[in-house]
Amino acid sequence: MENHEELLREVFGESSDSEDLDPQTKHHQTRDPIPSWEQIKEINGLWLCRGFLSPQHQSSLVSAVLNGWFKEDSHNQAMRFGDLPAWAIELSSSIRDAVFLEDHVSEPINSVTSNGGTKPCILPSNLLWREPLFDQLIVNVYHPGEGICAHVDLMRFEDGIGILSLESSCVMHFTRVEEGGSDIVEHHENHPLTTKVPVLLTAGSLVIMSREARYLWKHEINRKPGFQMWEGQELMQERRISITLRKLCQVD
Repeated sequence: MENHEELLREVFGESSDSEDLDPQTKHHQTRDPIPSWEQIKEINGLWLCRGFLSPQHQSSLVSAVLNGWFKEDSHNQAMRFGDLPAWAIELSSSIRDAVFLEDHVSEPINSVTSNGGTKPCILPSNLLWREPLFDQLIVNVYHPGEGICAHVDLMRFEDGIGILSLESSCVMHFTRVEEGGSDIVEHHENHPLTTKVPVLLTAGSLVIMSREARYLWKHEINRKPGFQMWEGQELMQERRISITLRKLCQVD
């Protein structure tokens, strides 16, 4: 436990209730909270980290993205392949640290659960320690009413994808790909076992998709009126920014 706490402090800084901090530590602690992961149990390989970035880090990231790539209102998408900008490299490093702490420090990856199975990991080791972790990014700016159609990311990208949400909250729905087809099937009496799984993405949250979540489930965001519902309430839709990080497949 002591080594665990020391490593958490080394990577993420002191907790907010620490007193008499020096300026450097205070600056460091405002950047990102200690990550808290949630496994979406209906979907193998889908993990959510709420509050992955602190409000200060979110604000600086939004400024970097908008001022660097979206100076004109008509621009709503930017891509980068290969050499990523410095902020994206830092983001990738933070993702690796957060996954490592959860999978290998908080509890050993081979620890036994209450039902006798082994603890699931966020990313398998071969994905977590690949170099680079990500070498492609896409940034999208969505205005109210704009979303993404149901899809599985292209096969030109490897397993292990990260999606960071900024600004407006939204609900992302996941639907399993039909065997032998690509159509999304709604929940109705002819397909009682096929349903959409909603996941709430708040500002600063991170989604990791691997294995079945990456290949066997489509994801979508419908921001038209009446579709963004969470716990019986419709979410207020404002501008939303998403940053998707992926790794291109190697070509022999």
